[in-house]
Amino acid sequence: MQHPLITYHFRSKEILWRAVAEYVFQRVRQERDASLSSFGPASAVDRVKLAYRALFRFTVDFPEFHRFILQESLGHSTRLQWLAETNLKPLIDWLLPQIRAAQEEHSLPKVEPIVFHYMLISLTSTLSGFGPEFSATSNRSPSDPALAEEYWCTVERLVFGALEPS
Repeated sequence: MQHPLITYHFRSKEILWRAVAEYVFQRVRQERDASLSSFGPASAVDRVKLAYRALFRFTVDFPEFHRFILQESLGHSTRLQWLAETNLKPLIDWLLPQIRAAQEEHSLPKVEPIVFHYMLISLTSTLSGFGPEFSATSNRSPSDPALAEEYWCTVERLVFGALEPS
């Protein structure tokens, strides 16, 4: 798209930024919903696992997504507030009841659900967030499908492995 077309459709950088954010989060929701619907009826822990796996896959496929969010999270800005109200809170409002239900089934550790959420956000964004450093120190690409699969399988074992009933 040529610059005049961009400025015609998006009268300011802020409007363009918001349009990009809305588009990206729409894609995140679509990926989550597709993952959930392809699995069929699922337990609470499976819904949580599928939702975060979809987010992980998205961040591996689009590492810029993590950087986009991180850039706005470096300070308390009007963009971050808008992003939180418009996109983050609706996603979190869907996730937290799923986490609580899985905890009630003794399938996830008993920790404040929002803390568990951000722990998983950290895990899902590790390959994208540390991609350049990871490549420089390991000579491996964080976008390598085999590496991504190995990484996610490890997350599943560590986070979603069988728990002892409390």
